[in-house]
Amino acid sequence: MSQSQASLILARLREQIDSALTSFLDDSSRYINSIGPELTSVAQEMSSFLLNGGKRFRPLLGCIGSISVDGAEVSDATITASASLELLHACALIHDDVMDGSDTRRGRASVHRHFESLHRSNSLSGDSAGYGVATAILLGDLALIWSDQILHRSGLSSEQLLRVLPVFDELRVELMAGQFLDVHEQSLATTDAKRSLRVASYKSGKYSIERPLHFGAKISGGSDELLEALSRYGIPIGEAFQLRDDILGVFGDPQETGKPAGDDLRVGKRTVLIALAHEGTNQSGREELKNLGNPKLDANQVTRLREVITSSGAVAKVEEMISARAESAHQALASGLIALEAKPLLELMAHLALVRSS
Repeated sequence: MSQSQASLILARLREQIDSALTSFLDDSSRYINSIGPELTSVAQEMSSFLLNGGKRFRPLLGCIGSISVDGAEVSDATITASASLELLHACALIHDDVMDGSDTRRGRASVHRHFESLHRSNSLSGDSAGYGVATAILLGDLALIWSDQILHRSGLSSEQLLRVLPVFDELRVELMAGQFLDVHEQSLATTDAKRSLRVASYKSGKYSIERPLHFGAKISGGSDELLEALSRYGIPIGEAFQLRDDILGVFGDPQETGKPAGDDLRVGKRTVLIALAHEGTNQSGREELKNLGNPKLDANQVTRLREVITSSGAVAKVEEMISARAESAHQALASGLIALEAKPLLELMAHLALVRSS
């Protein structure tokens, strides 16, 4: 299979995932709206957040995990079930923006800022910021509940559901554990690359790559041996995926990332990139790095921090780590346990995950 053929397959799957999400959101919004007109803004924001943007990495990998078992085409039920991973991702993003105090997501107001603005523009009583945060927490919870609902309504057989639910449970526990580790490491002001890599693995790597592959494989009856083979691909790609995010969080173009320039610097994210910068810079550079976590960093300060990080050699080292993990994942695809039809798709997904600007 050529790369262009693989691209066409991914494009078709993405369209089917979007269709499944649209159908589910239409039904769910009708129910939400029937409760009362006050919830119209909730239904609208959930649909807008989920349908306007997003690469569908996780549901796509769920579908590819299914293909990995025997090369068979993905069923409609499996596509709909895999869409549950996008709703789970929405929960994580909405809550992450609250925890980080982020103003934007995908080039638009983050959910808590959106509702803060609605509160203010409608001259409602009380604190606008508090209203926005409370509403965003509830919308993130709603996305988590909806991820369960779409999975259970997907059309999977009882046997398939029984196989996949333990993976889905593990995925969610690992995601929440990773989010806590991220918050905790910031509070410790960690400068340990190994600790930061563990956060990267659990916060994003496992739930973005490895577990979605397991999810799809289990739906189609994949063996434990196949899941291990997929892990040998998924774990290094997952770590590399987060390492790329770490670079984009500091150096990404806001027009591409949809986030303000240097957003991770203002939040004070304790990433592998930052840990390596601490190791590689001089005393003057370490003094500059003490500005991490200052929400009022101006453009000049962001530029200076970028210079310190680059001159420390941290960016080059992280790029080397990404390349090494990409090579490890490529070698893992030699496994005879993974169906031939899935391998070009996995190669392309690795490229999309690691060579990106957002």
